[in-house]
Amino acid sequence: MDKKSIIAIFERFRKDNPHPTTELIYHNNFELLVAVILSAQATDQSVNKATKELFKVANTPEAMLSLGETALKKIHSIDRIISK
Repeated sequence: MDKKSIIAIFERFRKDNPHPTTELIYHNNFELLVAVILSAQATDQSVNKATKELFKVANTPEAMLSLGETALKKIHSIDRIISK
């Protein structure tokens, strides 16, 4: 697909739905990115439950990195999603 076709598709999306929404709960772009990645493995409802816990301790890339994989897996609802 060429660039002109891609632009035309996104212009149609913008025209049909100028203010898209999501059921995912987030407060910044990083949280949205994490929630979207997790939503590929689980329902939005279960992602919201998991990220509610997660974002209390790690809602930035730096905080997530500092948390580390071991601590991340201790957040039960996150571990259930990433182990799928």
